[in-house]
Amino acid sequence: MTKHTKGSFTLPGESGYEKLTLELAERWGADVIRDSDGTKLSDEIINAGYGIYSTICIIRDHNEWASQNPDKLQQSFLITNPKVAVQDYLSIYVMEDFFADQFRVNDSKEAFKYWQVVDRTTGEELPREQWNYDRESGNVVLTGITPWHKYTVSFMAYRIWEEISMYNHTTNNWTKDHLMQIDPMYSETQEYMLDWMEQWCVEHKETTVVRFTSLFYNFAWIWGSSERNRHLFSDWGSYDFTVSARALDLFAKKYGYSLTAEDFVNGGKYRVSHIPAEQRKLDWMEFINDFVIGFSKQLIDIVHSHGKLAYVFYDDSWVGMEPYNDRFEEFGFDGMIKCVFSGYEARMCSGVKVDTHEIRLHPYLFPVGLGGAPTFMEGGDPTLDAKKYWINIRRALLREPIDRMGLGGYLHLVEPYPDFCDYIEKIADEFREIKELHSKGKPYQVKTKVAVLHSWGKLRSWTLSGHFHETFMHDLIHINEALSGSPVEVQFIDFEDIRQGVLNNVDVVINAGAAGSAWSGGKHWNDSKVVDILTKWVYEGGTFIGVNQPSAVEGYDTFFRMAHVLGVDEDTGARVVHGRWAFEAKDELGLLPEGATIEAKQGIYLTDGAASVVQQSGGRITLSSNAFGKGKGIYLPSFEFNLENTRLLLNLIRYAGGELDDSKYITDNLYTECAYYPESKILVVINNSSETQKTSVETEFGVQTLELAPYDTVIKTIG
Repeated sequence: MTKHTKGSFTLPGESGYEKLTLELAERWGADVIRDSDGTKLSDEIINAGYGIYSTICIIRDHNEWASQNPDKLQQSFLITNPKVAVQDYLSIYVMEDFFADQFRVNDSKEAFKYWQVVDRTTGEELPREQWNYDRESGNVVLTGITPWHKYTVSFMAYRIWEEISMYNHTTNNWTKDHLMQIDPMYSETQEYMLDWMEQWCVEHKETTVVRFTSLFYNFAWIWGSSERNRHLFSDWGSYDFTVSARALDLFAKKYGYSLTAEDFVNGGKYRVSHIPAEQRKLDWMEFINDFVIGFSKQLIDIVHSHGKLAYVFYDDSWVGMEPYNDRFEEFGFDGMIKCVFSGYEARMCSGVKVDTHEIRLHPYLFPVGLGGAPTFMEGGDPTLDAKKYWINIRRALLREPIDRMGLGGYLHLVEPYPDFCDYIEKIADEFREIKELHSKGKPYQVKTKVAVLHSWGKLRSWTLSGHFHETFMHDLIHINEALSGSPVEVQFIDFEDIRQGVLNNVDVVINAGAAGSAWSGGKHWNDSKVVDILTKWVYEGGTFIGVNQPSAVEGYDTFFRMAHVLGVDEDTGARVVHGRWAFEAKDELGLLPEGATIEAKQGIYLTDGAASVVQQSGGRITLSSNAFGKGKGIYLPSFEFNLENTRLLLNLIRYAGGELDDSKYITDNLYTECAYYPESKILVVINNSSETQKTSVETEFGVQTLELAPYDTVIKTIG
């Protein structure tokens, strides 16, 4: 049984609930108490002997100044739904599709020059003399146009209600002012923010850590006017909310060319993270990142000058921060805080180059969770939610260290849930014990090294674009989650990395995603040099694991550019009348755990009959392996995260590296997992299921057999 310890825990305190705050601080072993968005700490809490985290929302808590400077609000390009002209005249109300509480049209002279009207039937921009904007009605009037063609208007709009504030008002019944967000791209805003930061530090002498939530630009979240389609567009990695006429002008001056509205709205599709970025988008991201680093550093320097630490929240207004690019350390942050539902998010946090890594657990102490389901209210079960999140996060914590954990929200909501309080006490102690294990050395890993290949590479290590419930439709997020707690060294690479020789230190490359997506690679597969390098690497002993439509791009003899390695390809219609190689599915090596399920895909066929089909469903290939020189190609049409498939993926990696027969420090029961720390000779075994499990682990000191209660953790010294 885990002993009760203290430290490394951040508790959300709440004025008016001093007794509860201090009691739970003791029970949960807190060493720090924080305020949350919407709560304050009383003097009794502040003076209770704990470290104090103070939350600042650097761009969204300045309504008085924002009201006096409405032209300094943040903005976005919006695009109307296409309208079909039935004559040579058309009137389009630009705000028809958008939530009026979120946006206000920016028709200033500076912004208006970036407006565009496009004939979507031809793809051509309509000349300026053929359209006019009527400010009073809010309509753009088009004249001399072609009947039966479709037209859109792309325009610039102020965001007049900050999105996190908007969400909390509509979901968690906030009643305070609608917060606006100011844009530090303007020198006047910068001057105000620097003065504000200095004064804030003077007034908050008790604060030991300033928690930036987060920096300047929120992920894109465009709300619609209709409740039937309220959330028109949401992309955690999008830069759409960073635009302004001033920023665009500065960009043109620096880069020597101008961006247009179309570079952002992309015909209504926007430049989503899930599609490979054009160079123009990459230039814009670089421009914004450079600005965010430069101005943030001034704010952080002020915090440091007052003897305080500066931590940043890796969510909300994180855009432009880019913790995985090579410049992140220039900020000078002392710590990184990441809200986590899943194991891959814990790995996102642990991999950032910063002194302190902290995770904020879910469920958040709000009535309703981020997924929209009740949590701390009637119909909710926060204890069960916490258990489900913890078993995924715990897997990742065993692989890479996290320094701190905590919660956020309204602490008083936990009072009617004593079982939740008991469970947090348990996992807080468990967390501290796991953290201590890492201080004595790294856990055992298999020898086979894995690289995940996609168009973003290291910049989007472990993530796609948001939480699991926002990206579940992509195979790769399931793979990332499975890998996050597996005993495997993982890195994330892009196509330039391949050209630069990264494969010299890699045994397995995983490429997973739909054709044309950033995760499969899209246009990057047009580079035959990449195909050549990968082909040679596999021939000399590497393994290429492809999932869904790996290496897929049109224009060649095969749809999958790596079909010659995989031994399979996808027929997109051109081979519908061609013959097919017959096959018999056999799992001769025992790769498939009982219960592993892979959804089949239409059109997958053997290219030359040489590949071995390991599993099929209804006559469709669901797992195949193809020998290619000294290496191999492995194909799966899909991948979904669950315990059985996680073990399948680990089996495939071990098979690729010639380690399938070595089961050392791998549990024989797939509903359990283990981590072994050689320096301290400590074995940790976890039960990821809701049932009691018996499991055995082969170690260098003999077989260890254990019985674990549901969701339990056993930590023991061996040898």
